[in-house]
Amino acid sequence: MSQRLQGIEEFVAAVEAGSFALAAQRLHVTRSAVAKSIARLEARLGTRLFLRTTRSQSLTEEGHGYYERCRRALAELDAAEAMADAARCTATGLVRLSMPAMLGRLKVGPLLLALARRHPELSLELSFNDRRVDLAEEGLDLAIRSGGLPDTADLVARPVGVQWMVLCAAPAYLAAHERPASVAELAAPSSHEAVFYARDGQIWPWRFHDAEGRLVEVVLPSRLRCDSAEVLLEAAIGGMGLSRLPAWLAAEALAAGTLVRVFEEPRPFGFELNVIRHKSRYLPHKTRVVIDWLAEHLPPLLAAR
Repeated sequence: MSQRLQGIEEFVAAVEAGSFALAAQRLHVTRSAVAKSIARLEARLGTRLFLRTTRSQSLTEEGHGYYERCRRALAELDAAEAMADAARCTATGLVRLSMPAMLGRLKVGPLLLALARRHPELSLELSFNDRRVDLAEEGLDLAIRSGGLPDTADLVARPVGVQWMVLCAAPAYLAAHERPASVAELAAPSSHEAVFYARDGQIWPWRFHDAEGRLVEVVLPSRLRCDSAEVLLEAAIGGMGLSRLPAWLAAEALAAGTLVRVFEEPRPFGFELNVIRHKSRYLPHKTRVVIDWLAEHLPPLLAAR
């Protein structure tokens, strides 16, 4: 690398991330490596680019002007790399991806294994968990998440399907309890129990569309609340209460008769599934291949209603 380019990427990353620590995470290096690169850059230029205290950092006047020119220069380099990258037919390199645990194991994981077989030079690092992740902090390229997304200009989302929800229960449970015939009856006071998805101590209310298309939220008494879709499925099959599950997850039990739909909904309700990434100057070919593959092949696997 030309000496004139050394430290520029670290400098731009530190400005855009807001700290040396976050810049290091985005570049997958240590904080000290970023600090040393910028210190060498300042020494080479003979000027200070940052005003740093123990609590904050800000650009000097010279730093502002230098950043704007460096940002444009890196954008041109990125565009050149993207052009060369797009010319390749095979995805090459490592893509780090986080996804919901059950969905990942049953649906996304097998899809990505098939993709890896098609691209022998593509490496994948997969994390299966249901918690919210910080892409930059955890060094991730992509994350698959269901439902609402954080309100931030730093992320880009692409829809890759809808998780349609079904209300179901074990036949033995419904035989012992009066079966509600509609959302209105379900929401009315009753003796029903439910098994709920909950995370960080917060229950996720069930959502339905009523006969007029309005969004309705329902919460019932519950003896079981957890953040594992697999456990909720087993609890429902075991007769512990009504359950609101993704259709793809309940499909096998519904087909076998170990679960049944409680009632037909006037309009299905579903959570949009998105693959999210950090907004960047260009999208690497390896990452674009993963996103395109999921967008093409995942929706049909979630289509059951």
